[in-house]
Amino acid sequence: MVILCLSFWLLVTSCHARSFEREFIQLPSDSLSSLISSPDPVRNVDPNNPRSHLSKILIPRPSGSENNTMVKDYIVSTLQKLDWHVEEDTFSDSTPYGVKQFTNVIATKDPSAPRRVVVAAHFDSKFFPYPPQDQFVGATDSAAPCAFLLDLAETLDPLLNDRQERYENGEEADDDVAETTLQLVFFDGEEAFKMWTATDSIYGARHLAQKWATTYISPNQKRRLLPSSATEISTIEHFILLDLLGAPHPVIRSSFIDTAWLFDSMVSAERRLAEMGAFVYGEHPETSDTLSSFFTPRTTVHNFGGIEDDHIPFLSMGVSVLHIIAVPFPTVWHTIKDDATALDVPTMRKWNLILRVFMSEYLGLRPEFSSRSMPAESYSVHRSADELGINVTSSRKGNFSLSL
Repeated sequence: MVILCLSFWLLVTSCHARSFEREFIQLPSDSLSSLISSPDPVRNVDPNNPRSHLSKILIPRPSGSENNTMVKDYIVSTLQKLDWHVEEDTFSDSTPYGVKQFTNVIATKDPSAPRRVVVAAHFDSKFFPYPPQDQFVGATDSAAPCAFLLDLAETLDPLLNDRQERYENGEEADDDVAETTLQLVFFDGEEAFKMWTATDSIYGARHLAQKWATTYISPNQKRRLLPSSATEISTIEHFILLDLLGAPHPVIRSSFIDTAWLFDSMVSAERRLAEMGAFVYGEHPETSDTLSSFFTPRTTVHNFGGIEDDHIPFLSMGVSVLHIIAVPFPTVWHTIKDDATALDVPTMRKWNLILRVFMSEYLGLRPEFSSRSMPAESYSVHRSADELGINVTSSRKGNFSLSL
C-alpha cells in the first residue's frame, strides 16, 4: 500500500489557480419542496424497478466487455433524450490483459458556456477472471453514483432551461452563475484489472485529463472573454467526484482545504432538508432532531488527506476537487456481495435530494418558479454515527489508512 504524504496534498491544493468560490443563496422552502417531490427521488434508484436507471446499470460491466458497452449506450441515450451535448471519448490503452478499448461519456448541458462544474463517477465494474466473482456488479462501486448523476440531470434540466430563459430576458443579473454550465462525466476504466498501480487504474480519467489539458478552446460568442491560451481543463470551476455510495451509514469527510466550503454547503443542504422533514420515509423516519448525518464535521483546517481515485489526474493539474466517497469503504467492497442487497433505498433517496439541492444552489437555479412544482412528499433515511470518530490519513482507493 502506498501512503500519500499530506504535504503533497497541501502542495497541490495550494497551487490551484482557479477557486471560483461563491456565496450560495439558500433556496426557500417552496423550492426545497419542489426538489423533494419532482421527479420522484426513488424512481431512478429503485433496484426492484427494472426500468430504473440503477437497474439498467446494475450488471457486470468491466471495461472492454459487451455489458460495458451496453451500459455506456444506456447512459448516452438517456442524456441525449434530454438534448444534452454528449461526447463519447473512445481510446485504447495497454492493460495487464493486453490492449483494451475504453470510452468515457461526457454530457454537457451547454457546451458553449465559458465555465463548467463537473460531477463525475465511474461506470465500469471491476474485472474478475473466474466465477462467481466474474458476476461482480459493483452496486456501490459505482452503479448507484451513476444513477444519482442521471437523476440529477433529469431533475435540473428544466431548471437550467428556466435559468437560461431568465438570463436571455435580462432577469438573471449574476453573469458568473448564469454562464456556468453543468457537465456530467462517466469514467470508464477506473478499476484496476489486476493490482492498483499508476498504470493499471483510472484509465479513463488519466486519458481525459491529459486530453483536456492539451485541448485549446476556440473563441465563440460566450467564450469571448477567455484568454487565447485557455484549455478545456482551465474552464472547470470544480470537479465533484462520487464513489462508493449507496450503502447505509456512509461516513463522508472533507479531503481538501480549498473545497471545504463546498463540503460545508452540502452539509447545510442535508441539515435543511432534515429540518423540513424531507427524510421521513418508510419505517425509518428521520427528522432534524434524529438526523444521523452522512458527513463528519470539520474540526481542523488541515486536509484529511486523500484516496486515489478518478480525481487524481485533475488534482495534479490544479483542478479544485470535492471527493464524496465513503470511508471506511462499504464492507462489501470488491466482493460479490456488492450487489443490490448492499444498497439502502432511503440512503440513496437521501443522496438524490442532497445532490439536487446542493447543485441547484451552486448553479443559481430557482425551482419555485418551475412548472414542475408539485406538493412535497415525506421521506426518511437513517444511519448510526458510531464511526464518526475515525480519521483518515491518506491512501488510494485500492487501500486506505485509518486512525482513531
